[in-house]
This record gives sequence, C-alpha cells and structure tokens, in this order.
Amino acid sequence: MKKTLLFFFLLCSARAWAQPEIKPYGALPSPAQVKWQQLEYYMFIHFGPNTFTDKEWGHGDEDPKVFNPTELDARQWARTAKLAGMKAIIITAKHHDGFCLWPSEYSKHTVRESAWKNGKGDVLAELSAACKEYGLLFGVYLSPWDRNHPDYGTPAYNQVFANQLREVHTKYGHVFEQWFDGANGEGPNGKKQVYDWDLFHNTVRKYHPEVIFFSDAGPGCRWIGNENGFAGTTNWSTLNGKQFAPGMPGINKPLNEGQEDGTDWIPGEADVSIRPGWFYSPGTDDKVKTLPWLLDIYYGSVGRNANLLLNVPVDRRGRIHKNDSLRLMELRKTLDADFKTNLAVRARTSAVNTRKNSMLTSAVYLTDGNYNTYWATGEGQLTGTINLSFEKPVTFNRFQIQEFIPLGQRVKGFTVSVLEGKKYREIARETTIGYKRILRLPNTTTRSVRIEILDAKASPVISEVKLFRAPELLADPVIKRDKQGMVTITAASQDPAIHYTTDGSEPTTASPQYKGAPFAFAQSGTLKARSFIDGGKKAGATVAVTFDRAPATWKAVTPDADKAVDGDPSTSWIGKAGSFPQELVVDMGASQAVNGFTYTPRTKGGIIYNYAFYVSADGQQWGEPVAKGSFANILNNPVKQTIKLSKSTQGRYFKLVAISAAEEKETRAGAAEIGVF
Repeated sequence: MKKTLLFFFLLCSARAWAQPEIKPYGALPSPAQVKWQQLEYYMFIHFGPNTFTDKEWGHGDEDPKVFNPTELDARQWARTAKLAGMKAIIITAKHHDGFCLWPSEYSKHTVRESAWKNGKGDVLAELSAACKEYGLLFGVYLSPWDRNHPDYGTPAYNQVFANQLREVHTKYGHVFEQWFDGANGEGPNGKKQVYDWDLFHNTVRKYHPEVIFFSDAGPGCRWIGNENGFAGTTNWSTLNGKQFAPGMPGINKPLNEGQEDGTDWIPGEADVSIRPGWFYSPGTDDKVKTLPWLLDIYYGSVGRNANLLLNVPVDRRGRIHKNDSLRLMELRKTLDADFKTNLAVRARTSAVNTRKNSMLTSAVYLTDGNYNTYWATGEGQLTGTINLSFEKPVTFNRFQIQEFIPLGQRVKGFTVSVLEGKKYREIARETTIGYKRILRLPNTTTRSVRIEILDAKASPVISEVKLFRAPELLADPVIKRDKQGMVTITAASQDPAIHYTTDGSEPTTASPQYKGAPFAFAQSGTLKARSFIDGGKKAGATVAVTFDRAPATWKAVTPDADKAVDGDPSTSWIGKAGSFPQELVVDMGASQAVNGFTYTPRTKGGIIYNYAFYVSADGQQWGEPVAKGSFANILNNPVKQTIKLSKSTQGRYFKLVAISAAEEKETRAGAAEIGVF
C-alpha cells in the first residue's frame, strides 16, 4: 500500500514539474478561453422596452417611461440560473433601440428617464450583485447600433459608444464576456455608422484584459451561424479571423463549422431562445421550448464542441416566468440523470500507438475524471485505438470524448465500435471532437468498446472517454393540420395516451383523447396536446400549436404561389427573380374579418424583411396598407411572424407586398406559408 502511494506521489510530482512532452499544434486557446469553454452552459437575458411593447427590435422612438417592471428581482434571475446548472448570465445592457439598463451619462434613453423606481434604478447594478451572491459570472451585451442616439451615423458616435463601454466595465465589477452583434442599421438621422472596432476592443481590454469578446469574428468566441442553437456536426474551434467581421453576409457555414487550419482560436457559442422570440411576450407563454427540444439543443451545442447561451427573457414584472423556470428545472433534472453514472470508470483501459517512454500519456488517464491528464499517440502518429473492456456487459446510450485543447484541436475523424460475439460492430462515425463531443446512441450492451482515431492534424491528445446510460424520455406529441383543417396527432414514444384541448386550457387525462382519427379544427386558435403513460401517472410536456384559419377555400391569385397557402409549411413558394417590391395576392373565397396575418419564411432564400399588407373586397381596389413594417431579426431567426392589425378589417382578398428582402443580394420574395386570423 505504501509503495502504491509513493508511486502515485512520484507520478504526480513528475507531471507537475516535467517539461511539456507534446508540441502544441496550430492555433491555441488562451487560458481565459479554456476557462470559458469549461463553463459550457449559461443564461442570456433579453430585457428592455421591447419587453413592454411586444417588439423584437425597437425603433428607439419609444417613450422610456414604458420601461416599468413592477417586481424586478435580479436575485430571482440568478437563483434560477444557478438551480438550472448555469454558470453565468449575460444581459442586454443596451439593445438596438439604444435604451440603457443603467443610467448612462452618454444617453437620454435610459432607466434614468423611465418610470421604474422614479428613474433611480440600475438593472446592471442589481444583476451584477446578484451574480456575485450566487457565484455566477456576469456578462454584458451592448449593441453598437443605436436607433435613438442623435450622434449615430457620425464620427462622434464611436466615442459615445466607447464611453458607454467604459461605464459598464468600470462600475459593475468583473465582466467575463462582452457580447457584440453585427447589426448595423440606420440611426434616427437616417445614417449608418462605420464602427471603430479597435477603439471598442481596446476600451474594454483596458479594464478587463482577459474578457471574451463575442461576435461574428470573435476574437474570443464566435457566433455559431444560426439562432437555433445547433453547432455543425463538424466543428473546428479555429477560424481565419481576419476574413470575418461583425455583420458580414454569407458567412453562416464557416461560422457553424469553423475552419480547419484556421489561424486563430475562435470557438463557437450557440445562442438560442427558450421561446420563439428573444424578448418576453405574453403571447408566447405557452410556446416555451419543450424538454426534448431543449435536449436536442444541448446535445447539438455542448455535445458538438460549442458553448450554449440559452436566452430566458424576463417578463413585464421583471421576473423569469414560471413556465420558463419549470422547463429549466426539468432540463437540469434530465441532464443530471443522463450523466449521473460514468460507466467507463469500471473499464480496463488500453490503447494502441501510445507514446512510448512517457509517464504522462497513459491510457489510464482516459477514465480518471481529470481533464488535465491525457493519453497521446507517439509524435507524428495520426491514428490510434482506445479499448474499454468490462468484466460484465454494460448497457450505454451516451458516449463522451474530449481532447486536451490547450495543446490544440487535432482529431479529424473517429469511430466507436462495440464487441458483438467475436467481432466489432461500428455504431458511430464522426469527424471533429474538440473540447467535448457527446453522441446519443441507441441502448447498446457490450463487454468492450473500441474508439479508433482515423485521422488527425497531429498526434491525438485525448483527455477523457465516458459512457452513460440515460433514462428514456417520453416523446412530444406532433400536431399537424392539413389545408382542409383536419388535425392529426402523433408521438414517437410507444403506446402513449394523447389528450388534447382546443380552448387553450392545459390537457389532462380528463380532456378528449386522440385515438388516431383526424378531427376538424378549421378556425384560428390554439390546440394543445400532451402524452400520458402508466395510466396517466407520468406525463410529457404540453405542446401548443397556434393555427390561423384553415385555407380550405383559398387560392393564390399570384401564379404558382399555391404552396404558400396549402397549410403545409414544409412546402414553399419562391417568386421570380427581379427587383423589389414583389407581391403575393390570395383569394379567400368569401369575405371575412381579418384581425392579423402570419408569415412563415422559407428556411433559405426569399426571406422578406420590409413588408406592406393589404385587404380588399374585390381584389382590385386596395387602398392604404392595413399593416406596414419589418420582420425584425428574421434572417437569423426565421420563425413564424405574427402581425396584429390595429383594427379588424373585412375583405375577401389579401396581399402581402415584399418591399425588401432580408438578404442583401436576394432578388426573389418567398414564403413557406401565409395566413390570417
């Protein structure tokens, strides 16, 4: 026993004092970036005047007094984040409307001018204190676009913005991440700004030299190329940083996947909202993402070498809504269960091509639970094999593997195989690993797991390999409706009892049960469904779908546009190439009251930004538009848009006019679906 302890002591001493045996490869993370990657999961909070005006992008002309939360409690936000397993909070200190959540000396559009606390409040002060109390890191989002400030669009504004950055980074303690987006629209004077990014970065670094800068180009971490929370299945943490700038069009794919051999270490951060929009809206209280959906996002971000920034918008009271909080707790409980027991610690580990004459790169480190220990192949050996052998068969459905990123990201491809009888069967073939890769697999029982590194940029350096058996999850119901208004509901789980409601109430076992036959629901309204098993003792999440009027009698007057009104968002219409404006006219077959319209964009191409909407009795006389505006942020968040009219309008025909496209070079207007309610 004493000899074993002495050997362990000598081994640890050798590891602590030995010079690095492995040459670093390629672009490398800074110590701050390594710490940032280990955070993995944290909270985004969108909060401001948009919370009270039901907008995603405010125009900067709103009365600041509209901002008046009645029960603001930053400690509740921090407590919720902590209980959810999050490590930090980033808040929209200033969004595009220019409204500052602190009393900035350099703006007249702040909490000082609001009705909240008679202008004496400071949201950043309250949140930074709450984060400190609950052991969370504090981060800030400041939009350089300012639709309120009179200097925007002039050289003077860059210094104004730098001054605001200085205020935030000197008054509220440590800031771990500074979040910039690339939005660059017009100010109140109709001008756009040429941003001085060097000035902005240098201002922040003066006070927080190790801050992580987020933007399309980093340099600390990068946008993942979408706002649905999913990194690429291939995801390099490296990027040619000089090729990118905030707000550049057409860069989604390289940002989603990174760039092999990129010159700079700029890892991905996946940002997504727990609701359809970024700011709170009462109309989305029943549209919080379901548990299976959030799990998909977690495994598609943290499980693909990215950090997850999950937005939880604060409501009009100034509190996180109970629906969001409950879902976060469900997610925490499920993730805890998924990763409760690492089965790999029971295994005997061995490896092929292990680096020779090295005490520091043994296969035993693969399952020791210490990220800072690792196994590596010999110098220049780009392949290797790891084996986990068990005395008794184990059943697993999660596989986790990590590279030791302080020495660079190296692995280009790997497989996972299991022993069946006397042969190995491949169950997964993937590309990159990075800081962490997690695979969701079918339940698999075996006595031996083999991981083969197929190719690498340099000698692979693997820190950890883990196996877990996650409990099975009750699948969400899937609600669909055809053009005639007939509804079907399905669920992937075996033999669930599905109950539903059509009046907006919560489904229970006393609600009507769906038994497989389609039923009619042609009117506009919300349909909810929920799966139950074990005689109703166990229930899944409630799924809510808000329908427009069923387009049973509708016909597109615009040629070849019927797919925009067929009730199926998986089909779409795309117009002919040309200049804008472009229009889509629909005949509803009979006169009816129209209180609003919806626009579901195509997933790619033809996305409308500025629009005008008309209603007509005869399809000839249109008059003035009954709605006009823009679908804010639709390019990055292409979800169904709902526009309410200021008053109900009667008519048989409606017309959506695309005044401009969301993408700069787009020449066509398109739609997956257009509806009215």
